Amino acid sequence: MEGLDSAQLRTLAAVVAEGSFDAAARLLHLTPSAVSQRIKALEEAVGQVLVRRVRPCVATEAGRPLLRLAGQLALLEREALADARGPLAGGGLVRVAVVVNADSLATWFPAALARLPRRAGLSFDLRQDDQDHTAELLRDGSVTAAVTAQREAVQGCRVQRLGAMRYRALSTPEFAADHFAAGFTAEAVADAPLLVFDRKDRVQHRFIRAVTGRSLDPPVHYAPSVPGLSELIRLGLGWSMVPEQIAEADLSAGRCVDLAPGRHLDVPLYWQHWRLASKVLTALTAAVRAVTTETLR
Repeated sequence: MEGLDSAQLRTLAAVVAEGSFDAAARLLHLTPSAVSQRIKALEEAVGQVLVRRVRPCVATEAGRPLLRLAGQLALLEREALADARGPLAGGGLVRVAVVVNADSLATWFPAALARLPRRAGLSFDLRQDDQDHTAELLRDGSVTAAVTAQREAVQGCRVQRLGAMRYRALSTPEFAADHFAAGFTAEAVADAPLLVFDRKDRVQHRFIRAVTGRSLDPPVHYAPSVPGLSELIRLGLGWSMVPEQIAEADLSAGRCVDLAPGRHLDVPLYWQHWRLASKVLTALTAAVRAVTTETLR
């Protein structure tokens, strides 16, 4: 088989990133027919179906390594052009896709991006997922880097420990008096309404088991927004585990109390990124490590 066509690889990346052939065509300034022809030609060259034609389009198992390759080539090409032409010469945007868990995105991660030197032609495509699931997007080639709870390196990636995000169990004083007058007991937890980010979020249940020694199934409200979940706690709708960076303000102001003083849950976080000699990844990694040294346990 001859070498892979770079235009076809870029088209594959666009189809998966944008979710459809039509959207990829708009991004690449092509007709949908031209996009379809490029994907078909790439699939014929590889001898495998590379894209599942669903909404949104996703890469197949065979397409994932090529999707990762397309992203790596785009990143290295943009850096090479910047070095050859100078940072102000243009050459088109390259997006660096990073997946981050919601609590990191709401606390320390923006500060890491702010520490990066301003670089012409670079934009970030931030995705959000639970820390126990972010590595999946690295595996399928959708993202360049991830904040994850997975300590084992994804194939083709480097991994570094960042530290641990500490969580504390919070509610309003009134909620605590109504539901936890006898303390954080299994009986109280079983009946007290619990606020959970989404169905992937198991932080609360891990804490319940660690403190009570039992796997319990309390009534749950789902609130897929970090600010929204915090506000629901303040309004007395339930209790939840809150990152200490967010919890401190509510505790200091007396809006909330710690339901289990002296107990907390530490969630180790890791930084995984493509194993690639890239200035962008080197700078991003340095910024992430600098901020987490200051903010995580």
